[in-house]
Amino acid sequence: MEILKIVITILFVIDCIALSAIVLMQEGKSAGLGSIAGMADTYWGQNKGRSMEGTLVKVTKVLAALFIIFAAVLNLKVFA
Repeated sequence: MEILKIVITILFVIDCIALSAIVLMQEGKSAGLGSIAGMADTYWGQNKGRSMEGTLVKVTKVLAALFIIFAAVLNLKVFA
């Protein structure tokens, strides 16, 4: 059981570092002056899910879910 706890802890730390890096790579949600001029309605604004930003958002959601799962598993009394 101790080896499993060590493996999950290592995965948890890797997930934390990756989640921090991915969040820092994302752009802010306020588009600044571009939203005033209507730039959000351009091709890139409409197809944001296929862009790099859309991919970063999807990866962030997956890493956040893994973070919660790893945290819950490590908090179980089985490992205590």
